[in-house]
Amino acid sequence: MKKLKVVKIGGNIINNEMALDAFLKEFSKLNSPKILVHGGGKLATKLAKKIGVEVQMIDGRRITDKDTLEIATMTYAGKINKSIVANLQSNHCDAIGFSGADGNSIVSIKRPQKDIDFGFVGDVIKVNTKTLEILLEHQITPVFCAITHDKNGQLLNTNADTIAAELAIAFTDIYKTELYYCFEKKGVLRDITNDQSVIENITIKTYNELVANRIISDGMLPKLNNCISAIQKNVEKVCIGMPEMLFNPLSTYTTIQAI
Repeated sequence: MKKLKVVKIGGNIINNEMALDAFLKEFSKLNSPKILVHGGGKLATKLAKKIGVEVQMIDGRRITDKDTLEIATMTYAGKINKSIVANLQSNHCDAIGFSGADGNSIVSIKRPQKDIDFGFVGDVIKVNTKTLEILLEHQITPVFCAITHDKNGQLLNTNADTIAAELAIAFTDIYKTELYYCFEKKGVLRDITNDQSVIENITIKTYNELVANRIISDGMLPKLNNCISAIQKNVEKVCIGMPEMLFNPLSTYTTIQAI
């Protein structure tokens, strides 16, 4: 069974042109089938402020009203996605940009309103791999933005970490899937003020202990929840760290393990 690498890059890489160029150059050299997933919240926020649309955040999560959804779609599915695809093509990596609506690849439902109405935010309910399988078989790399759809004509702003995890899970029957979350830190830190305090291995048991002791909290919780979900659903390898972990096996990063 072949390996498939699903790689998600964070906003701080996307926002740094030199870092993004360097990453995409190395990513293009990966020989195994691969899927790239990206967000771009900071650029969406910058555009919103530029055109006078208020950005609403609660507990670090974006409230997606109609205007914000339009900005997210323009930024994620337009500017960022097509720039990444063009960059990959310049590095001889054939790629096609995707939202969840393209090829009906990722279907979501609008997040139910509980204490907070997050607006047009999607929770993934189904990944359709058929179209993506064909592309991967022909050495074409899908590049996903953080927009999905509900199959009733409505686009939805969707967490890019979740999209990456759900893609990796969906392909486990076809590939040995590996999931990588690339961002600006070397991994999950025991002390957020010390970039060298990387926790190199996290199991489901130790994860629960780290959460209980508030070593993992706030913005890292959703990311780690996606990691645990992926491991529990047969994703072979899940890693968090700087992009070099993809290209240098001796680098420091965090690995999530079942036991």
